[in-house]
Amino acid sequence: MKKRQLILEDGTVFNGIAFGSERASQGEVVFTTGMTGYQETLSDPSFYGQIVTFTYPLIGNYGINRDDFESITPAIRGMVCRELAKEPSNFRSDLSLNDYLISQDIPGIEGIDTRKLTRIIRSKGAVKAILTAADEEVNVEEVVEKLVATPLITNHVKEVSPKAAYPSPGRGKRVVLIDFGMKHGILRELNKRDCDVLVVPYNTSAEQILAWHPDGIMLSNGPGDPTDVAEGIETIRNLVGKVPIFGICLGHQLFALACGAKSFKLPFGHRGGNHPVKDLRTGRTELTSQNHGYAIDADSLEGTDLEVTHVALNDGTVEGLRHKKYPIFTVQYHPEASPGPEDSNHLFDEFIELMEVEAGKEKQHA
Repeated sequence: MKKRQLILEDGTVFNGIAFGSERASQGEVVFTTGMTGYQETLSDPSFYGQIVTFTYPLIGNYGINRDDFESITPAIRGMVCRELAKEPSNFRSDLSLNDYLISQDIPGIEGIDTRKLTRIIRSKGAVKAILTAADEEVNVEEVVEKLVATPLITNHVKEVSPKAAYPSPGRGKRVVLIDFGMKHGILRELNKRDCDVLVVPYNTSAEQILAWHPDGIMLSNGPGDPTDVAEGIETIRNLVGKVPIFGICLGHQLFALACGAKSFKLPFGHRGGNHPVKDLRTGRTELTSQNHGYAIDADSLEGTDLEVTHVALNDGTVEGLRHKKYPIFTVQYHPEASPGPEDSNHLFDEFIELMEVEAGKEKQHA
């Protein structure tokens, strides 16, 4: 067993056992509280550039299978866990988590105090870190200086968005899905409803999108700071009022910014499959799957045409918005789950109904 170190920018060093790729890797270290669904988590493009810590102590016990990926190529920089299952046991398992990470050139570390690491992140916020071999040649002070001096990346969406548009045909409503780092679970839910989907890159213009005559537009999830995605904000601004829109996670944030609101970085983000959200329209509380490091400033909504529809019960942050004039609604969490509870899956049906209502209005005016 090879030793490995996780070194944080505050000088904290965790010594553990290496697994996965042998290379060193640097990124922002975050934690997720999901008890299951590590395969979906590792393949979620929203984790681009991050070293993901699992708070659940045993990871990898059911291996990796062909069905549960949320993207073709995982975007994480590294993985941290308390204990890695060496021999998975599940009838769907194709290979072990360790073998999968080796094949994807992603390093990991196990055997460290993930509870302590999580407490550091909760008290200091998400911090930069590096996974490196544990040997005498590693100068911790020099590594820390390098970490502090290295700025966080800002090209998240550009790296995970597709380079060209592609179809996912159906015979139902035509939906243009703007891919800012889409989880495939979103596409699956639209496919279940027989939508005729066209997935387009993040920098596709409003003119190009409207030229396809969509019945509705889906704004996907994605990684990073929404203020870094100027092209997406401009596109959405030019789409507001044209067709029904449904936004998820980063799509929710970009829509809010396009309408004049502001975002801010959360201390340690919301990541996991057990976040309670209250629907202010119905009073109902749903458990949701979340993965984001930024949120919309509620005070900045004053003077805009947006109203809050959902709030997080853990910290009161904005979890859902709707436009007061146009058929547009967005949520900060993941109604497609993958992984997590499916309490909010009905939002996809609401999107279909919204498109049908608007189509009926158009027929009346014709």
